[in-house]
Amino acid sequence: MNTDTPFLQVINLTKNFGEKKISANFSLKKSETMAILGPSGSGKSTILSMIAGLLVPDAGSVFLDGIDITFLKPYRRNIGMVFQSYALFPHLNVFDNVAFALKAKKEKKEEIEAQVISLLKKFEILDLKKRWVQELSGGEKQRVALARTLAVQPKLILFDEPLSALDADLRSHLAEELKDFQRREKYCAIYVTHDSREAQFLADRLYQI
Repeated sequence: MNTDTPFLQVINLTKNFGEKKISANFSLKKSETMAILGPSGSGKSTILSMIAGLLVPDAGSVFLDGIDITFLKPYRRNIGMVFQSYALFPHLNVFDNVAFALKAKKEKKEEIEAQVISLLKKFEILDLKKRWVQELSGGEKQRVALARTLAVQPKLILFDEPLSALDADLRSHLAEELKDFQRREKYCAIYVTHDSREAQFLADRLYQI
């Protein structure tokens, strides 16, 4: 890949809902972070869904690492997504939540265990590996969700209002953790939020809609 070529290119990506038109046009470098900022109902999550492949666009293109992924199935895009609810599996403990995608890829048991233990140590939740999701705090759930996402080494991580369901003190603390994790792991990320201060803190760039 040419170093001058953007890592992520979103080109006139468009979805029409009757008379309402949601569109986006931006690019990101590798390891760069961006926040999509806008009020509720403005289409922020729709843009994320089109990038992730959860929603088919009516027009436009998405290129990731030089590859046109506009119409690829979500599982073929190498994109991770962290939802507001974290979307953890309640019937699995912490270890098995993080291991889930690795098991789906049929990796060897020893390799899965080594990768999961490494991630749990990295996010300082190794002591929680046998805990059930229902027993975790909001902050612990976020760490598990991010560890599970990073387990498959995605090229891009999309965060859909990851902090909005938390109280102010915890939100501030976890925003610092998210920023620290991104700096350490150097993943490319897009955050969706309606909070301008949160957007400015988390991201290198803002995209307002």
